[in-house]
Amino acid sequence: MNHPLRIAVLSAWHVHAEEYGRAALDHPDTELVAVWDDDAERGRGLAARLGVEATTDLDALLAREDLDGVTVTAATSDHVEVIGKAIGAGKHVFTEKLLAPTVEECDKLVAAARDADVRLTVSLPRLTHGYTLALREILDAGSLGRLTYSRVRLAHDGSTRDWLPARFYDASEALGGAFSDLGAHPVYLTQLILGDDLTAVRPTYTDQTGRGVEDNASVTVTTPDGAIGVVETGFVTPASPFSIEVHGTEGSVLYGFETDDAGEAVMRLTTADGSSRVDLPADQPILFAQWADSIRSGTTLEDNLRRARSLTVLVDAANSAAQH
Repeated sequence: MNHPLRIAVLSAWHVHAEEYGRAALDHPDTELVAVWDDDAERGRGLAARLGVEATTDLDALLAREDLDGVTVTAATSDHVEVIGKAIGAGKHVFTEKLLAPTVEECDKLVAAARDADVRLTVSLPRLTHGYTLALREILDAGSLGRLTYSRVRLAHDGSTRDWLPARFYDASEALGGAFSDLGAHPVYLTQLILGDDLTAVRPTYTDQTGRGVEDNASVTVTTPDGAIGVVETGFVTPASPFSIEVHGTEGSVLYGFETDDAGEAVMRLTTADGSSRVDLPADQPILFAQWADSIRSGTTLEDNLRRARSLTVLVDAANSAAQH
């Protein structure tokens, strides 16, 4: 393949559709060629902003020999069908989370991608950020001792300020509300901190704005050795800094609770030796770029797929528990 990777956006349903389209425009080794959407007006609007053609014929688009890959920002409920078709057509896939509504469907998509020699990657962007890389180093070094507690919070005012699309409150399309969407980020970060082996998942969901799905959510998880993790998210918070706190028997690390003179969030490590600011490394390349590289190299981002599956396990468990 001696030409730039030719990419199409599959659906403007998700708010990140344009972001991923622009990633394809900006990357030196990718070229954006089309936008597909089953909603013609919505698709034309995104295609116009990105300067490419629009289509409502998914099968014809996927049949194009000059198409190498797709970014999938369709409704979560459509992921299995849309991603499955793309894999069946031999197109590489970069998709918004969640990969699929259920773990079984995740496994089937991953297996299908392996069988088709297709590179499948799920957008879990905060794993590439400098604060996460610094946190991983602290955890790997054992600086906190045995972990006892973690809390990750990410929330915004999409509901109270009414800037989220109405379709984000359609439980059949979005598979729920705030926790299935925005909550995915603190979920996979909590799993990075505490691991995937959990003995309990206890959700608290409330609907503050009367849209029929949770827009305010807290989920508590427990590990086999007794550590507690708290995952917080919501669409009803005007001013809530993204924050991480992790505590252990020998130390604590906090991120997002203070800022420096430039207004950047600070990470602070406290142990028996005292408290110190942690220098954050540069961010890794964005996952879209890593996906493009994986297509060229013919390698699969295995850790990404493992974490995407674990994410679905916890989100599905929390949503199921909240219904009982």
